[in-house]
Amino acid sequence: MTVDNLVYEVVDGWGELPEGWIYTQVPGVAVDNHDRVYVFNRGLHPVIVYDREGKFLGSWGEGVFKTPHGIYIDSDDNIFCVDSGDHTVRKFDVEGKLLLKLGSVGEPGSFGEPFNRPTDSAVSSKGDIFVTDGYGNSRVHRFTSTGELLLSWGEPGDGPGQFNISHGVWVDRDDRVWVADRQNNRLQIFTGEGGYLDEWTGFSLPCTVYIDKLDRVYVSELRSRVSVLSIEGELLARWGGEKSVAPGEFVAPHCAWVDSHGDLYVGEALEGQRIQKFTLRKSEY
Repeated sequence: MTVDNLVYEVVDGWGELPEGWIYTQVPGVAVDNHDRVYVFNRGLHPVIVYDREGKFLGSWGEGVFKTPHGIYIDSDDNIFCVDSGDHTVRKFDVEGKLLLKLGSVGEPGSFGEPFNRPTDSAVSSKGDIFVTDGYGNSRVHRFTSTGELLLSWGEPGDGPGQFNISHGVWVDRDDRVWVADRQNNRLQIFTGEGGYLDEWTGFSLPCTVYIDKLDRVYVSELRSRVSVLSIEGELLARWGGEKSVAPGEFVAPHCAWVDSHGDLYVGEALEGQRIQKFTLRKSEY
């Protein structure tokens, strides 16, 4: 689980579900300012909350979502849940109270317009909301904090600013927008206005990108792999690559997030259907 700099160890059995509960699939995970871990899943209890030790704290969102996909928590602990099945992005507080809804439930937008099976969301330092609209569209949309659409960019293809499933999005401390361009096996980096800056290649169906407080870049890759890189693109750690249900290995990583201690949480979709926690052998946090 290392290249040169970082060594991760799995916490086997982390996150005990109540008796009779199942995830089915775990497309999203996020951690709030109190290190509570929110597992966004496709079972009957879509948002399951744990403390960092894996103790079950509760759940919410029952009966709300059609196809849970991406989850994001901003600096104020607002929780954004992307539903690829009903074409919406919803903003909640930590108790599950709805604060804002983007999109029309059950109504896909016309080509290029929000939303047609959206995938992920992220928030900039100014509070603007960025949404990847990846399955039915090949777009990124930018909204104000109150939900006004400001701009959109992207089209099908494999050139700069084009996407073959814009699947994950992150906004870094400099308000650059990182997009996991899944079927093109790359990350693309843009200005907040959609201007193309750079791309990183060599991934294996990247689903999400997460950047921590040390500017480490975490990429969940659907073909059974997780990669950790520096903000300059140096590979720091990579493991997986062959499908395995063994603890510490992967079937289909779909999401990743890091808590305030540097612990890494990885959720799996398809037949993976689990959440795993990894700790740093020597934590720099």
